[in-house]
Amino acid sequence: MSTSLDFEQPIVDLEAKIDELRRVDGDGELDLQREIERLQTKSHKLTREIFASLDAWQITQLARHPQRPHTLDYIQRLFTHFQELAGDRMYRDDPAIVGGLARLNGQGVIVIGHQKGRD
Repeated sequence: MSTSLDFEQPIVDLEAKIDELRRVDGDGELDLQREIERLQTKSHKLTREIFASLDAWQITQLARHPQRPHTLDYIQRLFTHFQELAGDRMYRDDPAIVGGLARLNGQGVIVIGHQKGRD
């Protein structure tokens, strides 16, 4: 399920057109590659324009977006050998804080971040 914000709708609509052209192009009857590339360029430009002119409330909406990556998403994609550490030596654990040992490009690192639940 895709959750888009109101100011993102022109981008979503354009991406839907691109997806539709890709489906039609896959049939082999028409060569729509140039049109797809043109629309992709237009989509990238539109995205830059929209995100360059966001107001304070729109930035807040992005920060609170339900599909925004969380700490564990970054850990899965950036690090290897992540070993989570938990607890405060008084037998308590805060599930909102994630931390542990990991490797980044072969180098040992400590990772810590805030993990808000998904609604």
